[in-house]
Amino acid sequence: MTTTDSVTEAFEEHRPVLFGVAYRMLGRVADAEDVVQDGWLRWSAADRSEVRQPRAYLVRIVTRLAIDRLHQIRARNESYVGPWLPEPYVTDFGDAVPDTAERVVLADTVSLAVLVVLESLSPLERAVFVLREAFGYPFADIAGLLDRSEPAVRRLAVRARRHVEERRPRYEVEPASRRELTERFLAAALEGDLDGLMELLAPDVRLVGDSGGKSKAPLRIMESADKVGRFLAAIGREGVTDMSFRTMEVNAGPAIAVFSGGKPDTVFQLDVADGRIQAVYVIRNPDKLHALADV
Repeated sequence: MTTTDSVTEAFEEHRPVLFGVAYRMLGRVADAEDVVQDGWLRWSAADRSEVRQPRAYLVRIVTRLAIDRLHQIRARNESYVGPWLPEPYVTDFGDAVPDTAERVVLADTVSLAVLVVLESLSPLERAVFVLREAFGYPFADIAGLLDRSEPAVRRLAVRARRHVEERRPRYEVEPASRRELTERFLAAALEGDLDGLMELLAPDVRLVGDSGGKSKAPLRIMESADKVGRFLAAIGREGVTDMSFRTMEVNAGPAIAVFSGGKPDTVFQLDVADGRIQAVYVIRNPDKLHALADV
């Protein structure tokens, strides 16, 4: 006989993996949490005699739910105002991810830049990429999870990986160098120091702002050190009412969270390569900042 407690314990044991799959599929914390909750409802109603491998069963459910949700989200995004960026996901796990190889895998599958690229994959390609690259599932297992043949899954994986590799921005994985440049960036931006910013920005740097039309941010991607530097220096001089800052790890990289009156206002994250800032991501859509209020 299976007790309610054992059913709950089995689900909670696999919850981190389920959320990891759903977030990488959807790029939204709230949608990922909804999908995991829907997975729990199906799990709690399942016939235990038919479940031989709880983890595989749960990943199958959540992956399929995420694919369905992704179709809905894409229809919704057609009316999104301005550029879209993933919802920030705090990944400050302390010593839980100490290994360099593990950090590389985390950065390669959860960074803002990579999640933006994944948006251009089909839902099935995205599912295969996430299950293979982030969680190391064998192709045969992915085929079973998605009810596809193994050769079909391999073709999907090849297309997805090629697409990601062609569009993946270069960035520095080593945390110390990214953190040091992030701190210098913050100091220069706060002072409105255009010369200081120009020293940090790559000549072809891009700034991507996501406001969803609900707060002030560029509605088009800005390019070039001159344009990006002048914009950052100008907003640094303007400031935010009752402003405070917190540096935290978001999407496997250092980020600057700006708070106004104690509430999350903006998240800045940088892509760094060759000692220069290659991209600046600015998230100001208030709907995407709720989770930071509890950090």
